[in-house]
Amino acid sequence: MIRIDLPVAEEPIRKLKVGDEVGVYGVMITARDAAHKYLVEEDGAEVREVLQGGMIYHCGPVVRQSDAGWQFVAAGPTTSKREEPYEAEVIAQYGVRAVIGKGGMGERTLAACKEHGAVYLHAIGGLAVILARSVRKVREVHKLDEFGAPEAMWVIEVENFPAIVTMDSHGNSLHAEVLKNSTERAQKLLAQW
Repeated sequence: MIRIDLPVAEEPIRKLKVGDEVGVYGVMITARDAAHKYLVEEDGAEVREVLQGGMIYHCGPVVRQSDAGWQFVAAGPTTSKREEPYEAEVIAQYGVRAVIGKGGMGERTLAACKEHGAVYLHAIGGLAVILARSVRKVREVHKLDEFGAPEAMWVIEVENFPAIVTMDSHGNSLHAEVLKNSTERAQKLLAQW
């Protein structure tokens, strides 16, 4: 497993390739639909420093608040494709080095990863409670009142957050490869009928 400490420079990210397993350490943010729209259409100054050389996790966490502060109860990845209209601009404008989610993303995001030295990391769905254990601390939360808990931008410290590179900065996409191979296989099967 390759350790990634945040913030991270472009060079170590460019060394990653599809299939590499990583463990992420440091501070990153969660962001879904409302947050991505906000980051593209507004300034996003409150998270700009964290995003520079940082990571965005497509996650709508289940959280609880106690005397000790906020805690993540569940932190499973959400489907990333919904962020495709925004992600390339977010990567370019904020210097994001990685996006974490599930299901992969499209051509615009892949092109942005290649141009700006970023990767897409796939987190395993169905492990929400286990992934929450990697969240050591909630530092702050932005837009909670406006967006609600699942859509808010949670600034979190993570330790050994596990993920797999499925889109790299060299234009490779495991998701596109699987789709291509599956389509070819399906066409061959249909031709036999």
